[in-house]
Amino acid sequence: MSQVKRIGNVRIVLVIFAVFLVGVLIGSAHSQKVSAVSNSTYEDLKVFTEVLGLIQKDYVEETNSKDLINGAIKGMLETLDPHSAFMPPTMYKEMQEETKGRFEGLGIEITVKDSVLTVVSPIEGTPAYKAGILAGDQIVKIDGEPTKNFTLMDSVKRLRGPRGTKVTISILREGFTKPKDFTLVREVIPVRSVRHELLDKNYGYIRLSQFQEKTDDEFEKAIKALQEESKGTLRGLILDLRNNPGGLLDQAVKISDRFIESGLIVSVEGRKEDQKMKFYAHPDGKLAHYPLIVLVNGGSASGAEIVAGAIQDQGRGIIVGTQTFGKGSVQTIIPLKDGSGLRLTTARYYTPNGRSIQAKGIVPDIIVKPSGPEEEKEALIPKFPAEKDLERHLTDVEKGVSKEKEKSKKEEVKEKKPVDNQLERALELLKSWEIFNKIVKENK
Repeated sequence: MSQVKRIGNVRIVLVIFAVFLVGVLIGSAHSQKVSAVSNSTYEDLKVFTEVLGLIQKDYVEETNSKDLINGAIKGMLETLDPHSAFMPPTMYKEMQEETKGRFEGLGIEITVKDSVLTVVSPIEGTPAYKAGILAGDQIVKIDGEPTKNFTLMDSVKRLRGPRGTKVTISILREGFTKPKDFTLVREVIPVRSVRHELLDKNYGYIRLSQFQEKTDDEFEKAIKALQEESKGTLRGLILDLRNNPGGLLDQAVKISDRFIESGLIVSVEGRKEDQKMKFYAHPDGKLAHYPLIVLVNGGSASGAEIVAGAIQDQGRGIIVGTQTFGKGSVQTIIPLKDGSGLRLTTARYYTPNGRSIQAKGIVPDIIVKPSGPEEEKEALIPKFPAEKDLERHLTDVEKGVSKEKEKSKKEEVKEKKPVDNQLERALELLKSWEIFNKIVKENK
């Protein structure tokens, strides 16, 4: 028998992302404990079997006992937190197949928050991301059907499907006067979790979209590539965890370990002794001590919060952005004898300073709200006349530049990426960091 320690959302990705199983022994001591629990609840179970018998005997239509029992298990788990759920054999099998690396869906992480189906974050490059679905969006309808009484698993079942098929979700968002419909076409979801870019020749940018099995290996390759591109002159690093919904705990720990030289990274505490774990940093294999900025937002959850919390508590870098999601619980996936599976919340995790992130999140050191639409920004910022706005102003063309080149320059400006003020602020902080360090050295 095997099970998985997961932290994602946990992760109900509309694609249900990879679950990696690790072995665990279940011996005679566990059997004795189950027997003891059964004895203490015997009277309650008598009521259950009585109701089951009455339904099978007297209900207006013939019933299937397996369906009734599965429904009872499902209802029992619905009395717990929104991340605990029962997966019938077909759904559990689909989840196992998806660990092979092929995912089809919309590409959004969801949870139930305050009894409302809520988006944790869209996954970059997916149909949901391209359509403009945002972290915190409430999904009030799926194909016209209200989600009020849907469980998390019900929602996943309705939102999943083969690529090329369509689904319409009704979104309620802050600022909306009524729900807005988004019709999305399901696709194969990309699984690349790391990408990098060199900014201003000397500053590295690494984006972690989620924590997968090979995230740490891909991160190492990204760092080496940045060092080569900068020709060994890398002066700082921006780690972008925005809209990162989490993933595998061991990968979040490994990424944190690359930055932190010593001390606690995260602690996991459950009711049982074997669910209590502490993860510490190791002195070997560290990155150069680059100045570090970590970007987070409301879509940063679970594993992303572990990394941000560890870096913040250990004083290794500066956290910039907006408050994170607040997903601080650990789920275990347990396969059952009939081929079904049980996802059960078994523990909470804590930052090095003992902070629980559950329903609180990480508060950045510097709050920077995201860019608004360009039209809103232009409406808020007064526009002052420039030389080109004056009547009869002189025109000038740079020497040696042909009209064709002038045209291509204008096209380049049009294709420029949208302003990301959080990233720009992070880059400014890194540059300021370098300037202040120079001043300190010169004044010693």
